[in-house]
Amino acid sequence: MAATETLTAERILEATEEVLRRHGPAKATVVDVARALGVSHGSVYRHFRTKAALREAVTKRWLDRTSLKLADIAGGPGPAEERLRDWLAALFEAKRHKAGDDPELFATYSVLADESGATVGEHITDLTAQLATIIEAGVDTGTFRPADPSAEARAVFQATARFHDPCHAREWQRPEIETDFEAVVGLLIRGLRADG
Repeated sequence: MAATETLTAERILEATEEVLRRHGPAKATVVDVARALGVSHGSVYRHFRTKAALREAVTKRWLDRTSLKLADIAGGPGPAEERLRDWLAALFEAKRHKAGDDPELFATYSVLADESGATVGEHITDLTAQLATIIEAGVDTGTFRPADPSAEARAVFQATARFHDPCHAREWQRPEIETDFEAVVGLLIRGLRADG
């Protein structure tokens, strides 16, 4: 790290991601992160008090990338049915992209996510709130039947777990996965429709 560059939490998280990619979660240490940044491990600890806090922050950063992209769809314009399809497709594509393009880092994040129960729980709460926003918009326009948008959002999220839960990552490369995805999403949307 150049002497003029300020050590920020974001720079530490970027370096941690690289260290995790190289060494994996079992072998990556705070000393490795500090070495990659050219600073002492104490400098890293000034931003993240523990190794666990650093790992949780990296996990949150990774999950937030997906949440932010999906938030644009959830809060965006267009018919609720179309936004729901687009949102579910974007979630599936984001997870599949992460698993396929960088399998080592995806495996690392799967381990970290298991360690970060609260962070993952917050992520799921955020995603289901986004789904509830879309469903509520559909109810408001008469596209979806009146019901409890929060409960239905949780049901939609759970019903589509095969397409976003990392435990199903091996299935995402199967040739029939797109057909299966379209069938499940179509069934869910038909179930939500006011005229269904």
